[in-house]
Amino acid sequence: MALKGNLRDFPVTQILNLVNLASKTGTLVVEGPDETARISFREGKLAYARLGQEDNSLAAVLHRNRKINTAQYRILHERAANITDKELGLLLINAGFVNQQDVLASLQQYFGGVVRRLFTWADGLFHFENDAGIPADKIAVKVDLENLIIEGSRQMREWEQLQAEIPSLDMSLKFADRPGANIRNVNLSVEEWRVVSYINPKNTIRQIGRATKMNDMQIRRIIYGLLQAGLIEVIRPSSASAVPSRAFQTVNKEEQKSLVNRLISRIRSL
Repeated sequence: MALKGNLRDFPVTQILNLVNLASKTGTLVVEGPDETARISFREGKLAYARLGQEDNSLAAVLHRNRKINTAQYRILHERAANITDKELGLLLINAGFVNQQDVLASLQQYFGGVVRRLFTWADGLFHFENDAGIPADKIAVKVDLENLIIEGSRQMREWEQLQAEIPSLDMSLKFADRPGANIRNVNLSVEEWRVVSYINPKNTIRQIGRATKMNDMQIRRIIYGLLQAGLIEVIRPSSASAVPSRAFQTVNKEEQKSLVNRLISRIRSL
């Protein structure tokens, strides 16, 4: 029987569990709302992954993992475009830029990251191609699925909780008039400060996520933490006038400074 269906009925963790238990070889194709993922396996182990048109070349993966610097990446991207990943890997190893472990660990981390992003996909058609292998020019890895399955199950439970607390990204936010008691122990991260700088009733959570280059899971996590700390409140639309504007309201430097100073003043007054 062919393995195919919808993620609404058969989530990614269950698919991975089946692939693992059956030691399957082939490629899982998942068609999401905006992009398509291809995850390849060899004997039940993760071997390769690609998400949409994202650059998954070896040079790009090594650059993301800080194994080569930006200047080196640009040279490779411009002058080694016709070299396969296997050939490039050997060249870089022989030249002493990286070692074999650097290459394999970077690819394992990247391919695992692609799978982790699928854990937040609530909808999407999938099918398993038994005869589809790894592209000939790519380097295959070998990653056990057990830890990914456990991590995915945990992440899906977190995702369900975040969706329950923040059902829509089209809601807006404002600073709380009376910050909760938890603000006494607040210690914001760099990412949280970035989000705070865009808190404005005219901006939706979705728009803030795009402005800060955060995916749905990341922006929900930060908004949830700020809500739990009592720093912000959700504005739930109750009329046509409450519907957020399509145009993102950017915060100029003076407004941003005012917002941050306002928050700091509240913290110091407690």
